[in-house]
Amino acid sequence: MTIFRGAGKSSLTAIFVAWALLVDPDLRILVLSAESSLARKLVRNTRKILEKHPLTTHLTPTKPDQWASDRFTVNRTKELRDPSLLAKGITSNITGSRADIVICDDVEVPNTCDSAQKREDLRERLAELDFILTPDGTLLYLGTPHTWFSIYADTPRKEIEEEQVFLEGYERLKIPVLDEDGNSVWPERFSAEHIDEQKRTSGPNAFASQMMLNPVNIMQGRLDPALLRLYGADLHYSEAQVQIQLRLCGRKIVSASAWWDPAFGSASGDHSVLAVVYTDEEGEYWLHHLEYLQVEESGEDEATQQCRVIAKLAQDYYLPSIAIETNGIGRFLPSILRRELADARIPCAVIEKSSRKAKDIRILESFDAVLAAQALHVHKKVLQTPFVTEMQEWRPGTSKGHDDGLDAVAGALSLEPVRIKRSYPSKFVKSWRSDAHTANTDFNV
Repeated sequence: MTIFRGAGKSSLTAIFVAWALLVDPDLRILVLSAESSLARKLVRNTRKILEKHPLTTHLTPTKPDQWASDRFTVNRTKELRDPSLLAKGITSNITGSRADIVICDDVEVPNTCDSAQKREDLRERLAELDFILTPDGTLLYLGTPHTWFSIYADTPRKEIEEEQVFLEGYERLKIPVLDEDGNSVWPERFSAEHIDEQKRTSGPNAFASQMMLNPVNIMQGRLDPALLRLYGADLHYSEAQVQIQLRLCGRKIVSASAWWDPAFGSASGDHSVLAVVYTDEEGEYWLHHLEYLQVEESGEDEATQQCRVIAKLAQDYYLPSIAIETNGIGRFLPSILRRELADARIPCAVIEKSSRKAKDIRILESFDAVLAAQALHVHKKVLQTPFVTEMQEWRPGTSKGHDDGLDAVAGALSLEPVRIKRSYPSKFVKSWRSDAHTANTDFNV
């Protein structure tokens, strides 16, 4: 069963489990999810229903050890080894368990399907359920597709030599958020305006998979430079009395993010790149500067030279903070950069970031919605860098070509909120991000 996100399928499943135990208290039910914490939520929901519903209160046991957060056993007639309801993560050891009903609730999520090896492991784990399920048992899948090679796909994927779909022979229920006429199937909760906003913020790929339940080929999400909005204006800094503002093309800037993806070595290797992204009052993004760092051969170490360049850029672009990707060589750079910023008396914070997602996923998640909404403005000087070439040649899932600029911009975009419209008052430090306000008082300070 695939139903759009937010439809309450897990809540309905908890009601189904409570009903099934009411009809037959001797049932053994196993709930599997990508994470054990998610499976335990369904157990907790079912427990609450059994405790509060007048038709099921007689099922609650008297012994506390039979009423745990990840498993419970109702009052039943048979003496069975397995509990009435058991919650497990998909990677947990379930060997030796037996179940009359197995519920796979969101076993396919990005953490279990964002690489070929993870997808293969997931299929192997799910294939083992045949040894857990009793001969007349029921196997129920609940979820939404997260990859082109989804277990919920209704056609075989020839790219991985599938001869039949993974869930061949299962009865399918598929309810996308929009019907065939493009109308909301639940207009009371998902209005047309809400759906349009969700399309804009989540991006076409995420909306197609999570709300329309169509597995999306990641290759269709490659980046189109034609969707960039070019501009050539310089950053305008103004200060009047105690109010400081930054503007671009007449737009007031309300937030800024900088992401440094560091690298050392030869010119043919990875590039060390800093991306500077601003956000305006209307929630649109401005990629104002992209620096592919180069250092000179001198007696000074390369790390210090790069940090000195970054410190100068922080001063030039009024950056309140710089995030450094600390995976690998970036671990020792924050302390050097803080030293250079302090020596130059530049008020800029250094934020250490460790990326755990696959790079392809990070880039797609950051660019997909922004490009689809044509909300990314790019300064013309960025076109003089390898950035556009990286966009044109980027192919997810391959290791060919450079994507260091894309990764740096994706990092900066990920730090920016969808929309900011708030004040950042400071009593002691002037900031272009704050709107000054003077209060009238009837006393002297």
